[in-house]
Amino acid sequence: MTACAAYAAVGHNRGMPSPPGSVAIIGASNSKEKYGNRAVRAYLRKGWTVYPVNPNEKDVEGLKTYASITDIPGPVERASLYLPPDIGLGVLDGIKQKGVTELYVNPGAESEELMAKAEALGLNTIWACSIIDIGERP
Repeated sequence: MTACAAYAAVGHNRGMPSPPGSVAIIGASNSKEKYGNRAVRAYLRKGWTVYPVNPNEKDVEGLKTYASITDIPGPVERASLYLPPDIGLGVLDGIKQKGVTELYVNPGAESEELMAKAEALGLNTIWACSIIDIGERP
């Protein structure tokens, strides 16, 4: 069982995949074995508008990559976090500023401090695998 699958029951998966919308994959990667890349591919397969976010990548899976979620033009409904918790803490203010409806904190991206800050910011935070939520297997 993958780490993502092991945490599926913790979060908000309702047994039905979420309808397509827009998602920022924060921590997107060109490395196909990383979950930040698997998420980009999974969301694309399901018809979502995907915005990879990584200041160190020019593009991911052929999509323009943004240095920050606040650089993405227009609204973003969901953010999916694939960063170590100490780095993730630094992006929460931008997620709040962007007005994201849902923040998925994927397994390995969470810490007590990160979750507490997300709550203090009033973010709708879900600790679960966002890939599973859309009906895909990591």
